[in-house]
Amino acid sequence: MPGMKNNNWLPLFITLAIQALVSMAVLTPAVMAPVLAQALGVSATYLGLYIAIVYAGAMFASLAAGAAVARFGAIRVSQAGLLLCAAGLVLCAIPSVWAFAIGGLLVGLGYGPITPASSWLLAQTTPPHRMSLVFSIKQTGVPVGGMLAGALVPTMILLAGWQGALVAVAAANIVCALVSQPLRADLDADREPGKPLKFGNLAQPIRVVLSQRALATLAACSFVFSTAQLVLTGYLVTYLSQVLAYGLVTAGLALSVAQIGGIGGRIVWGYIADRGLGANRTLAILAFIMAASSLATAALHVGMPTLLVFAILFVFGASATGWNGVYLAEVARRAPPGMAGIATGGTLAITFLGVVLGPPVFGALTAAFGNMRIGYAALAVPVALCGVLLVRTRPRA
Repeated sequence: MPGMKNNNWLPLFITLAIQALVSMAVLTPAVMAPVLAQALGVSATYLGLYIAIVYAGAMFASLAAGAAVARFGAIRVSQAGLLLCAAGLVLCAIPSVWAFAIGGLLVGLGYGPITPASSWLLAQTTPPHRMSLVFSIKQTGVPVGGMLAGALVPTMILLAGWQGALVAVAAANIVCALVSQPLRADLDADREPGKPLKFGNLAQPIRVVLSQRALATLAACSFVFSTAQLVLTGYLVTYLSQVLAYGLVTAGLALSVAQIGGIGGRIVWGYIADRGLGANRTLAILAFIMAASSLATAALHVGMPTLLVFAILFVFGASATGWNGVYLAEVARRAPPGMAGIATGGTLAITFLGVVLGPPVFGALTAAFGNMRIGYAALAVPVALCGVLLVRTRPRA
């Protein structure tokens, strides 16, 4: 391996930073949903359609990521993702529904290849007995990005307006792409510049996943878990604003608390999985906690102490955004030799499909019943069923 790849912490650090910035890009419009809805003249419930557009783009990009990483390298693909996210946010700053939709698609195309690229890089540099922990630390970039969005974006809106906030997050993504450039020569040294990029390759990741029952089971559960994660992070600010009458700053702070739970949860669950509990049992426990937290969130009401609300959301975040690292490490372990990036891309396509379909269904339930409580209560059922499925699945030898 090239010199810097021998340093296990350097690839982890750069992939963590990239993951945090693209995650912040995805969640920034969700944090400012009430303001955006007013500026665009649409209902805040249409946020589910925006999320669907983002993750439809991410699903396509994740399928193409394996071949792109092999040809251009993980760092170069990640840089392209950061720049696409930046371009998408700038488009979202145009007060037009069509510009917002196209911007969301670009953000999704930028977000999709980030995890397959980082999984490929970390699979080359991480000892097997530390994979759950290292992958979980890297995946804390998702709640870190959400925490930054929840904590900073409302203040940015007050200082520079909603358009200025979008442009500021776009600029941060561009800076991250530039900062990672000096690492590219070493970390992308084993790329294959002559490898062809063919649309036929898009089916290969799915075939790899479906060829192994364990990978297919993980992917199916991730379909449901990703819905829970995006329903929490994508709708929480709107839910707290409408149901509990929280202001934008307080609701954003609540989202940050949930994301802090996700940061701690990912590290703790990764450590527990590596220390003997195993991926399947760990994910099963997370599913049951997730289901209980979703029911508790549905039961929130005006007058409930803020600290209690924050505590419930902290636990919800620790489970609904805490599963990814254990899941991705197990996918990398079970992938055929040399195919961690491709297997990750295939499972993530199914993960992202859950995000594409889940939030619009949640939004439809909300619109039908006029209350988001029904959506959060209904979410607990498929999540709990996944817990049962994982309990019954044979652990990896």
